Amino acid sequence: MRLLCIALLLTAPALGCAVARSEKGGEDETGPYVVVDTWMKPFAQPGYIQGSQGGVLAESADRIFVLNRGELKLPDKLPDAFNGAWGSLGQKASDATAELRNCILVFDRYGKVVESWTQWDHLFQGGRGPHHVRINPYDPDRHVWVVDDNRHQVFEFTNDGKSLVMTLGEAGVPGHDNTHFARPTDIAFLPDGTFFVTDGYVNTRVVKFDKTGKALMTWGTPGKGPGQFNLPHAIAIDAGRRVYVADRLNSRVQIFDENGKYLDEWRDIRRPIDLLITMDQHMWIADLDTNKILQYDLNGKLLSSWGTYGLFPGAFWGIHQISVDAEGSLYVAETWGGRLQKFTPKPGVPRWQLIGAPQPLTHRSAG
Repeated sequence: MRLLCIALLLTAPALGCAVARSEKGGEDETGPYVVVDTWMKPFAQPGYIQGSQGGVLAESADRIFVLNRGELKLPDKLPDAFNGAWGSLGQKASDATAELRNCILVFDRYGKVVESWTQWDHLFQGGRGPHHVRINPYDPDRHVWVVDDNRHQVFEFTNDGKSLVMTLGEAGVPGHDNTHFARPTDIAFLPDGTFFVTDGYVNTRVVKFDKTGKALMTWGTPGKGPGQFNLPHAIAIDAGRRVYVADRLNSRVQIFDENGKYLDEWRDIRRPIDLLITMDQHMWIADLDTNKILQYDLNGKLLSSWGTYGLFPGAFWGIHQISVDAEGSLYVAETWGGRLQKFTPKPGVPRWQLIGAPQPLTHRSAG
């Protein structure tokens, strides 16, 4: 029996199953993590609350970028079920009318706002607020990139938020040419500064740019076939320079080479909405419909999954972006629930079950 137990422990990563729990009962709703309850400290003006949470990016354990889609006015009388997030009022935070302020925030490890880039709130007026946030992992200056789907633009900021370095797209003007987007969703980078934008809700394409912002090529048309999309919502690149696109409404992830050549696809992923490839070359996918976080190897084999729908701490309603800091803490932005939750690893959890370290924000590779 002892040999059997050892064998099960050794093969658990390959089988994609969790190591048996020693205590009785429980559903293991938060997987290998423990939720940090009420982590996000209130920052909205009196009578208001944070809106839909578009994105999160943990640059470090004490510098977590959050895309807040404005502030929502609370009703005069709050229900007993109110938990500090708009979703507990029974409405999706993304469906409520927000006042667009405090759109880009930076939090410390304790959930306190340490920076608010209010000087850029005007960029999002007339839309619904920012959509995804990324930092080029090869950029020594760690510029912050923000995608605004509703206003059809992509912004590059200095790391301190004092300067706007580059703007792609025309505010409020959708288009299908090389200088316009129609509701873009996400961005990913190669070591030489080349980057890719999923131009997603309307244009259903991927646009490849050089490091100066010049469009080099596009691929993708509406449809269900190889290289076609129905809402390309997220994009990631592995160490072999393969490009992964979350084809959200086609319930799949498609894989391409860096010039748009179709290579493969992973089907039957209900609503992939965010992609994260970690240093150990595992793919982590957030599923909007099932409210789960899924772990795959880069051959598309499902290794593990966890998460559940709910408004209680640790559950999800509409995951939109995930990020992990260098200490292993996980951050999850909810577009519908209107929450930003933090999770820390459970003691003694096997390393393979945890979302791996993000790509290092160090030097730019030559080339």
